[in-house]
Amino acid sequence: MTSRKQEKFEMILDAAQKVIAENGFHGSQVSKIAKEAGVADGTIYLYFKKKEDILISLFEDRLGKLVDRFNSSIQETDTAEQALRKVCEIHFTELENNVDLAYVTQIELRQSSIELRKAIGLSVKPYIQLIEHIVQKGIHENSFRPELDPKLTRHLIFGAMDEVVTSWLISGRKYSLSAQVDKTVDFFLKALSS
Repeated sequence: MTSRKQEKFEMILDAAQKVIAENGFHGSQVSKIAKEAGVADGTIYLYFKKKEDILISLFEDRLGKLVDRFNSSIQETDTAEQALRKVCEIHFTELENNVDLAYVTQIELRQSSIELRKAIGLSVKPYIQLIEHIVQKGIHENSFRPELDPKLTRHLIFGAMDEVVTSWLISGRKYSLSAQVDKTVDFFLKALSS
């Protein structure tokens, strides 16, 4: 994609994130997204075949950037415990700082059709695999229990962080999400440690 096309693509995704967070996926017409992006309705269809493709691309783009941040931050850590703390810290801080993204990733994913959830699930997969890698590293380092099932454990960790964010949103964001990092990681480490 040329830089101008990429810029317009990003504008559309930013607009979609805002409109979907405010109206829900089903209440977000392409015309609302186009208006928010400052483009003609037809311009949207130059980039996406249908509205569902916008949501899928939004997940791919935003989660892809988040996973890139996780990977670069983890390279600066020495242990699996530090890596897990860094992932939790970035996860909570990023979603606290980008409430629209939090609403889209936490609420809309659960309300989408099974086909749409499967497509979005492909965007989440690298994140889940990253958590599994951290668990395997912890087992290898003997800091995590050797009998842990890395595949099950990755889902439990991701699911717990996911639920903390969802509860924060449902509560009306009455407390700091990033302030939950230490307690969440301490809970994980007590469960994982050998």
